[in-house]
Amino acid sequence: MRISPVSVALCRQLGSRVSLRVQSPSRAPWLWSCQTRCNSSGSAQKEISVEGKTYKLDEWMNTPPTILSAVSRRLHVQPDHPLTITRQLIESRFPGYKAHNELFPIVSVHQNFDSLGFPPDHIGRSRTDTYYLNKDTVLRTHTSAHQADTFRANESEGYLISADVYRRDAIDRSHYPVFHQMEGARTWDRNAAEKEGKTLAQVIWDDVAKIPKHDIKVEDPNPPHHAERNPRQGTHTAEEVEAIAAHLKRSLEDVVVAIFNAAKTASDAGSRSADEPLRVRWVEAYFPFTSPSWELEVFWQGDWLEVLGCGVVQQSILINAGVSDRLGWAFGLGLERIAMLLYSIPDIRLFWSTDSRFLSQFSSDSPIKRFVPFSKYPACFKDVSFWLKTSSNAAGGVGHVAPSASASATSSTLGHSFHENDVMEIAREVCGEVVEDVRLVDEFVHPKTGRKSFCYRVNYRSLERTLTNEETNGLHERFRQQLVDKLGVELR
Repeated sequence: MRISPVSVALCRQLGSRVSLRVQSPSRAPWLWSCQTRCNSSGSAQKEISVEGKTYKLDEWMNTPPTILSAVSRRLHVQPDHPLTITRQLIESRFPGYKAHNELFPIVSVHQNFDSLGFPPDHIGRSRTDTYYLNKDTVLRTHTSAHQADTFRANESEGYLISADVYRRDAIDRSHYPVFHQMEGARTWDRNAAEKEGKTLAQVIWDDVAKIPKHDIKVEDPNPPHHAERNPRQGTHTAEEVEAIAAHLKRSLEDVVVAIFNAAKTASDAGSRSADEPLRVRWVEAYFPFTSPSWELEVFWQGDWLEVLGCGVVQQSILINAGVSDRLGWAFGLGLERIAMLLYSIPDIRLFWSTDSRFLSQFSSDSPIKRFVPFSKYPACFKDVSFWLKTSSNAAGGVGHVAPSASASATSSTLGHSFHENDVMEIAREVCGEVVEDVRLVDEFVHPKTGRKSFCYRVNYRSLERTLTNEETNGLHERFRQQLVDKLGVELR
């Protein structure tokens, strides 16, 4: 980064109060812009301000301005937004649970990964998957980044967190780099149970009896825990796990009944989803922060659909949060996924639309209705093919994983290998919301040189208007050139 001698001299004269807007370092000028503050000695320190909060930047920074601009949107709390209505529907099934809907999305690496037991080499820590501001600070990749802090606060026996989360991901109609999750948890205190003269399992079973009953068909062929496939934790008794699992499953089955009954009501009369009986099934799963763990699936429109993941909270999380005597469960789900089912919304980009033709179709005061598309504008497909070089300038790097909060960033951990998410990031930065889909359609390895070639097909389609050939040609040419400039590829 370069600052003119005049600017440095001015900063020396006026002190550290002066902020200069500058471009990012030449190693990744397309990724971000930042503020540089000069101290009295004239040395420069990279910083960025987001919603009034200032963060230092370093070589881990890979968050583009378009992603940071989403921080202020908070779709899940906008009145009459479909995500807000979906959130409120789910919250209504958890009376007495404390709802947290305004937690800030920039968190520490410790909050996002370490506090949940993610191993140091977990792929989720990679810069190809996660947006970093610096080696210790990320945009949360899940609402569970706040789990330990919420347990530590111990403000209620049950809580719900709804929030925007951020992940570098594919481009298609069901994936977006910013989406919204809801998670919930319920815990019980062993000491409080003992004071009542009961076991913890007895207290939990008493609470299970208070959950509304349903008449849907539930497939749950596996035991509450299995020593090899789905083990209980050593600090939990079999009776405790069975009771916690029963409360968890009954609670979430109640949520599913509410969601899918609303979806059936919104479906067209006589459609398959409107006529078929509701069926759910529990599938054993694995998550780093729960054990045993499950996924809940619903039979919907002729197929089994994964709705959420859940399990018994790892006791180490509760111990580290200072509530070692508490045991409980937690779940997490994607609000967009549920809202797309409820309203039959075909494209995840629509949630970010400010078009009144979209937003006017939703109201918290009206029954849920099937979304009526206002138009389907034509698609324009264009291909781009390129050779990889022996070393590229990708923003992330395959296999290069961010260290834990206590580790230091080194050049070896910040390698620049090619990763598909870098292609997706460039497409979003150059083309914005007019990119509906980017797919790998061909790959080839030269038999003599061993060089690898990829061909990606880009689907350009606006949700609000017809794109002209001139527009799409211009966007595609810029996309091609940025692939060369940023990833060091050779166009074919």
